Amino acid sequence: MKKLVILFAAATFIVSCGNNNSDAGTNTTSETPAAGESTDPGNAPTAGAAASADADKGLDLIAKSDCLTCHKVEEKLVGPAYREVANKYAGQPGAVDTLASKIIHGGAGNWGQVPMTPHPQISKEDAETMVKYILSLKS
Repeated sequence: MKKLVILFAAATFIVSCGNNNSDAGTNTTSETPAAGESTDPGNAPTAGAAASADADKGLDLIAKSDCLTCHKVEEKLVGPAYREVANKYAGQPGAVDTLASKIIHGGAGNWGQVPMTPHPQISKEDAETMVKYILSLKS
């Protein structure tokens, strides 16, 4: 019985995290702040124009993928909140490469038992751009 429940949960997860581009951009406006948008209006942005452009592109790539099926900016869904990821990996050397690889190849164990599905259709460059946006969300 336990194996059947685990198999059902795994199948449900795989189906829910499948690429569903038709819905990908429908729930981004209320869940994600605009790239480069400061949560403290009294602080001027510290990132340069190039970093802001990367963040804009990263947000766009996330919206066009199936990422928002399992992740939100502020709260855990199936996977960790983007802000949690940003806070955990901020300032770590090689974080962009490590996380881009996780997007492309998938992974498990860093945030619990639920595996992240691989996204081999995403290029290394696009995955890195997505990661740069996520890391820009650090609190």
